Amino acid sequence: MSAALRLMAVLAHPDDESLGFGGIFARYAGEGVETSLITATPGQRGRFHGEKDGPTHPGPERLAQIRESELRAAASVLGIRDVTMLGYADGELDQVDAREATDRIAGHLRRVRPHVVLTFGSEGAYGHPDHIAICQFTTAAVVRAAAPAPLDGAGAGLPPHAVSKLYYNESPVDQWEAYQAAFKKLVSVVDGVERQSSPWPDWQITTVIDTRAVWQTVWKAVTCHDSQIAGYAKLKDLAPEHHEALWGRQSFYRVLSTVNGGRRRETDLFEGLR
Repeated sequence: MSAALRLMAVLAHPDDESLGFGGIFARYAGEGVETSLITATPGQRGRFHGEKDGPTHPGPERLAQIRESELRAAASVLGIRDVTMLGYADGELDQVDAREATDRIAGHLRRVRPHVVLTFGSEGAYGHPDHIAICQFTTAAVVRAAAPAPLDGAGAGLPPHAVSKLYYNESPVDQWEAYQAAFKKLVSVVDGVERQSSPWPDWQITTVIDTRAVWQTVWKAVTCHDSQIAGYAKLKDLAPEHHEALWGRQSFYRVLSTVNGGRRRETDLFEGLR
């Protein structure tokens, strides 16, 4: 294993890194891959121990601080070396200046120079507007980072960087059903329309990573998000074998690769790079 291999995930909220990508971070960090994370919002509009508002809710500003602290604790558990918070407003990511957001992410791509980049799928898992927006910004940033044009901010003065592989996190029906049975039904209401999970046909999944060996690390990272733990209540009572089944496999769609291709299913995000 080359210590020079680098992986970055670009996500929307604190706890995305643990619930959606924890097995990937834990496995590859354990193999010596340099892992990094960009989180777009601090999740200040989330619940606090199950409450959306009320006397025990600390308010958006304090909740943002709490959730960032929880994120950094989880990142330490998962072995994530570099954590960047973009500081956009939770629930409003699709309303920010797209070019500015894209350039900020592109700047961090030039700074970290990852070989592999991960983000949400284009449908945002269950239609969450923040997830959809971060997918769009990340995809555009991969192109922007490779272009010769200079960037401001984090990318100022840095040379272009071409990502070798870009992946969207996508799950087939059986994984979605297991996740929602153990966690909760994931629903997003946007413009009065209820959006639910959008599992993919199994044949469309290009990449499946075995993360069974690190499920305990993933669960430890999930529990770092104490302010959100009310939403994970069912998970506390799962038997070890059910935890292993839940966190033991992660699936992706390979959006682009400059190093490999074909319809044979991958079992390694760095296939073609080792």
